[in-house]
Parts: sequence; structure tokens; C-alpha cells
Amino acid sequence: MDERAPKTEAGRPLPLGPSWSAQGINFALFSRHGRSVTLVFSYLDSDHQLEIELDPHVNKTGDIWHLFLHTDGRAVYYGYRVETDHAQPSFPAATERVIAIDPYCRLHKPRSWALSSEAGREPICLAAEGLDFDWQGDRPLRIPASETIIYELHVRGFTRHPSSGVAAPGTFSGVTEKIEYLKELGITAVELLPVTEWDETDNKFSHPETGELLLNYWGYNPLSFFALRSGLASTPAEALNEFKTMVRSLHQAGIEVILDLVFNHTGESDLEGTTTGFRAIDNAVYYLIDEQGSDYLNYTGCGNTVNCNHPVVSTMILDSLRYLVQEFHLDGFRFDLAAIFSRDTSGAPVENAPLIEMIAQDPLLRDCKIIAEAWDAAGLYQVGSFSTNRRWMEWNGKFRDDVRLFMSGHPDSVHRLATRIAGSSDLYQDDGRGPLNSINFVTCHDGFTLYDLVSYNHKHNHENGEQNNDGENHNLSWNSGFEGAPAAARFERLRRRRMRSLIVLLLFSQGIPMICAGDELGRSQGGNNNTWCQDNEINWLDWRLLESNADLLRFVKKCIDMYKSHTLFRRDRFFSHYPAQAPLEDRDIVWQSMIPGTEDWSPECRELGFILNGKSAADGSEPSFFIMVNGRRQTRKTFIVPDVPSGQDSPWLRLIDTALNSPDDFVDRADAQTVPAGSGYRVEPMALVVLQSADPTTP
Repeated sequence: MDERAPKTEAGRPLPLGPSWSAQGINFALFSRHGRSVTLVFSYLDSDHQLEIELDPHVNKTGDIWHLFLHTDGRAVYYGYRVETDHAQPSFPAATERVIAIDPYCRLHKPRSWALSSEAGREPICLAAEGLDFDWQGDRPLRIPASETIIYELHVRGFTRHPSSGVAAPGTFSGVTEKIEYLKELGITAVELLPVTEWDETDNKFSHPETGELLLNYWGYNPLSFFALRSGLASTPAEALNEFKTMVRSLHQAGIEVILDLVFNHTGESDLEGTTTGFRAIDNAVYYLIDEQGSDYLNYTGCGNTVNCNHPVVSTMILDSLRYLVQEFHLDGFRFDLAAIFSRDTSGAPVENAPLIEMIAQDPLLRDCKIIAEAWDAAGLYQVGSFSTNRRWMEWNGKFRDDVRLFMSGHPDSVHRLATRIAGSSDLYQDDGRGPLNSINFVTCHDGFTLYDLVSYNHKHNHENGEQNNDGENHNLSWNSGFEGAPAAARFERLRRRRMRSLIVLLLFSQGIPMICAGDELGRSQGGNNNTWCQDNEINWLDWRLLESNADLLRFVKKCIDMYKSHTLFRRDRFFSHYPAQAPLEDRDIVWQSMIPGTEDWSPECRELGFILNGKSAADGSEPSFFIMVNGRRQTRKTFIVPDVPSGQDSPWLRLIDTALNSPDDFVDRADAQTVPAGSGYRVEPMALVVLQSADPTTP
């Protein structure tokens, strides 16, 4: 075959991207402002690079450039050179020399972890015949929101530590090998940090002591919205099937897969960033640009902002979601900085933004969980107001902040805590949504771990190479009396008490709980609250904690089991309001301070007690619970235990006291201590106690 004169035809404009057939490959690229487009490619079995300039009279329909290349079954690496007609002197010049990534390409040239991408310099898009995969009848699980417990993890960090014991640490296969652990923990969904293509070596910061270039470890810097990061696979050339095997295996264990996606910005960054695709193909369509046409509008803190509500871009985002669902059987998505979806093509916030409703109403996505991080980096904060569509769930940042406030001993926090425990009706009730629209979390990948939250007053991000200027300063943390670790035994006891209390509040509040991977083991990042660039033991989960912190893991497992056993903790509707004189047994939830019938919402109050009435459960036959929490840093408080809502002279059983050592911190019902109604129960500082009704007719 004469590779210098390949046979071509006009091709067809749809679908966008490469379309494989036995005869050849159809290429289709959107570029409204392209004056000329050249296909640059090479066969996988040849080092010779070829170029074909597309004829706008033959190879263009509307804004779409297209070409059919006869390849006789040979796969190719390809990209595009595009010369555009929108002259913008302040933007990076000579983009026509860039070999741009095809935004719709599903595969990139396989690349091992920490190997620099050739994006923009060489053809890296791969057009090849798809690999066969046996799904074995797999289908998305469709686990109800009321039964969902999310576990957020980074694919590499979850098993990269030498102690993980897996055959392929830091990979999709590594996650697959740890499924039994996830199953025993009791979670029902994993939420994976980004796995679509990014260049982890594209980082200008170095370690301040060693001078070693840091990596873009988290992956919130996408080069593609379709292609997987092959460096997360044990065999990069087989990344797709390795990822599918992981999804299939998780589904077989009853665990859903939710993918964190970054549609708000790209890895091309600001004017000084690396041009890899979008701005070379059609800068004015893919990005928000200022009125002068000379710079990007940066609402993301990452240098650029994707023009999400431009019809062409919205279509690309939906096409990406549909592809990921069809190809990988995903169960849902979490959208990073999703408030960007509310900005129009000029960057102004608008109500009823088209893309938000398009995602919610798309027929192929109807079974997916859709979760918004409902803020951006420019102050647009939409928690509770992101969308009135009941399908949209939200990361509830107010839950995180208000629980942290109370459990750090801050004033004026008891009424805030009660609101979050009850499902955040202030955020979701007015427009007809419910508690299950709230994704509750205390920690996530971004910020302190649970252990660091109770061990550090201040961030310690020196190793990030930015003189500790990066990361959040407003952490709402308290170090329990000593900054850092290790600490004396009395400080560590208080820290463990507070961690247990926070876990209970997370799991027993109304809403969908999300646990950050490793918090169940007391993992620490040494006080670093912005570990985006740390591909080392700061971020890797140390599996030796399974033994050293076995007591905490036991406690978390038992809390998860209790959460799953009682619908009382995972209602789909808010609590009913009753007049103060209503009988105790008729109320869904009853608040008190330290004395039954007495509420205290004053700024000085640090104590909260509440009854969850078993009669308000879905089937009306669950036990009742009385929960007491003391948010004072040093003072013990004695609560007077109320009557059981059944109206009978029935005692309570103490199941949980976070101030006690394991295994007494959480005991089974059969081993529980009896606590009579009307008696006093002393709750230690920063401790939480859970009593269950002892009525023998209830489980």
C-alpha cells in the first residue's frame, strides 16, 4: 500500500469522532471557525506520518469537517491541524502548528503513569477496532437513593501503597482486588475521582526540599471527556476492558460506580497553558472569553471556563455522558464545580440553565444518579438552589460546615446541626425535594481527612511547593488541644472520640452519606488539605491501618450496618411539624436540650438531644432512638433521658457511646446496658450517645 497517497472519500458529518469499519475510518470534526483542517495520522505499524488537507467544498458540511480514509483494517493514531479565522493576538499564537486532540476520540495512545503526554505535539488519538468484552449480562444496579452509601476514592491512591497487597497496585485491577473489603465495609457505591484522560506531568510546582517536579495527581485537569486515562490500568493498552472488568465485578458485589467528571474547565489552562485541542479547534466556541476577546473568563480557578451552555458544547457533554453509560455501564455521575452549568455564554448566572435540565431529562440517563457540586471558584454558591428538578442531588457543603462547627465547639451552632440532622429542609423543602437530594459529607478528597480534621487547626501544605499559600484556610477544624501527630494519649483519645461522633452524625442524619476513602481507618495526610499534587504516601491509603486502627473500622462497619437496618435514618420525606402540646408518641422527631420538653437554640448552647420515633419509619414498626451529643470541648453534661415514644414504661438500651473504648463504644442489642427513662446519662465532651428503645416487640 502506498502510504503517501491513501485512498479517501468525502466521508459523512455524523457521528462526530472516528467511526471504524473494515474498509476504513470516517473522521468528523466540528470547527465553526476553521479556515483549513488537516488530518495528521500514522498507522500503528508504521513510523511514517501522513497528512491530508480537507477540501472545504468536498469534506465539509455546515460546521463539520469530514473524511473517509480507506485503511484496509489498519488502526491509526491521528490528530488535526486547524487554522482558524478568529484573529486574537493575545491568545497563544500559531495554534495551526498544534496537532489537536479530537474532542470525540474514545481512545488515546496508551501511556503509562507519570509519562508525559504528547498531546498537541503528536497524533495521540487512536482509531481502532473495538475490543470485545463479555459483560455477562451486567446491567446498572439502580439502587434506590434511600439505600445508598457512597465511598469516594482515587483509583491510584486506593491501592498504590506497598501495603495494599494487590498484584497491580494503583490500577483499576487493584480496585477490583479490594472489592471484598468494600463489600464488608457495607458501602453501596464507589465515587471515583476523575479517570478520563489528563496529563499528570503538567504541573509547574516542585517539592520545596527535593526539587522534584510534583504531579497533577487528582486528575481534575481533563484533556478528554471520552477517553480513559490508560495509566490507571495495569496494562495501558487494555485500559477499557480493565475498567469494564472493575465495573462488572463491583456490580456483581452489589456496588454501584459513580464517576466524577470535570466539564467546567480543561487542562489547557490559561494563556500560558499547553494547547492540546479545544482552543486550537474552536477557541471561541469551547471557552468563555472576555468582551475584549483577549483572555479567558476564569470562574473555575483553573485558568479557563468551558462554555457549557453553548449548544455545541452542551451536545458534546451529553454525548460524553451517553457514551460513558453505554460503554461502561456506569450508575451515575458527580459533576465538579457544577455551578458553571448555570452560567450562560457570557458567563452570567441564569435561572433554568439549559444544560442542567437537559442532563436531568435525557432519556438514556434516566436511571443514573446525577450529583452536583453546586458551587464554582468565583463565588456562585447554589447549594439548595442548583435545580428544582428532583433528580438532581447535591454535595451538601452546608452539612459539612455545620457539623464541623458544632463538633469543634463553636457557638451558635446547635440549631444549624439540628437542621442538618433533619435533612436540610431549609435547602430542599420549598421546591418539593426531599432529604435524599442531599449528599451529606464531613470530609472529601478536597480538604482535611477525618483524622486531620480533629488533629490540626491549620493547613500544612508546605510540600505542595506554594509556600503554604494554597488550599482552604477556613477549615472549621479543631486539633483537640495539640497541633499535629503524634500526640499524647489524652489528645488521641479525644480525637478518636470526635471521629466516632462525626461518623455517627454523618450516618444517622437524614440524607445520603458519603465517606472519604480511608476515613474509616483514620488515615492522615499530615495536615495537608490540598493534596492534588502528591503522588506518594501522603495520598496513598496505608493498609496497615487495618490492624492498627481495627477498632475504628469495626465502629464504622457497625454504624453502616445500623444505618442500613433502619429506614428511620434514611427517610424520603421531611419530618412533620406538630404543635408543642402534641403527644410524644405522635411526633416523628422530638428535640430537647438536656431536659425532656425543653429546647435551647441559644448561641451559647452546645448540647442537643433528639428522639427518632419508630412509628414514623416506612413500615411503622421500627424501634425508637434517642441520641445525645455534647459539643463542649471540656465539660461533661448530664442529659435527662426522656420517655420512650410508645408510651409504655419501657427502658432504653445504650448501643453507642463514643467516649468509651472499643468494643464498648458500640455494643449489640443483646449486650446493651439498660437506661431507664427519667434517669440521668452523663455525656463526655465531644461525645455522642445512641439509645434504642427496649420494647421487646421491636427488632
